[in-house]
Amino acid sequence: MTIDSNGVAVYYEQHGKAGPDVLLLHGWGCNVDLWKPITDRLSASTRVTAIDFPGHGKSGRPPEPWDAAAHARLVADIIERLGLSGCVIVGHSHGGRVALRLALDRPELIGKLVITCGAGLRGKPTAKAAARSRLYKALRSGLNVLARLRVFGGLTEKWRGDLRKAFGSKDYNALDEEMRKTFVLLVNTDMTEELHGIKAPTLLIWGDADTETPLWMGQTMERLIPDAGLVVFDGASHFAYLEQPERFASIVRAFVCG
Repeated sequence: MTIDSNGVAVYYEQHGKAGPDVLLLHGWGCNVDLWKPITDRLSASTRVTAIDFPGHGKSGRPPEPWDAAAHARLVADIIERLGLSGCVIVGHSHGGRVALRLALDRPELIGKLVITCGAGLRGKPTAKAAARSRLYKALRSGLNVLARLRVFGGLTEKWRGDLRKAFGSKDYNALDEEMRKTFVLLVNTDMTEELHGIKAPTLLIWGDADTETPLWMGQTMERLIPDAGLVVFDGASHFAYLEQPERFASIVRAFVCG
């Protein structure tokens, strides 16, 4: 099914007919299909709704570069139009970032939060990362000068592409120019100073081997969100919910229905 929201055709699925409402928000580069092991386990006791974010799965693209707040506005509109107010939101990675933003901007729409390996915080870069960033900016600046001088013609644009591939992440390089702008807005989001304003009871589920959103992020959220608890899956990665779906679903079910 699709619903038009904020200028985007958004694909969504619903499973289960009775019980509390649960809204699933996937991570960057994913779609509703990756929730299937969880949907199958939760739909017997809850009504589960899952959406594809703009630019993902079967949804349309955002009409312009979107930050976390724009994604949150989309989710708020969908909650209201599908009658999901008071739902439990389960957000993975990017979906967790959007869920946190929504909990800050529209708290009346949310009953509880489940954030698993969630994004939305930025740590101080390591010395190696800072040096790499400085090198990238210096090389990019040099290429910009060459482009203005038109010394090497089309080669300059090729070198820019090579530079992006060498320094950009796998997720960044997989995107076209417009979606890269959205990606940059999102990865630069830092809600650390706002977390104390989240009022919803919040369950945090993290893999201790997560290298994308390291465990310290979950620990920081637990410390700063007033009503939060953290469950750590030993040996699990950024996709802890897929690696231990039965355990994940059981914990979420108890949190939702308890």
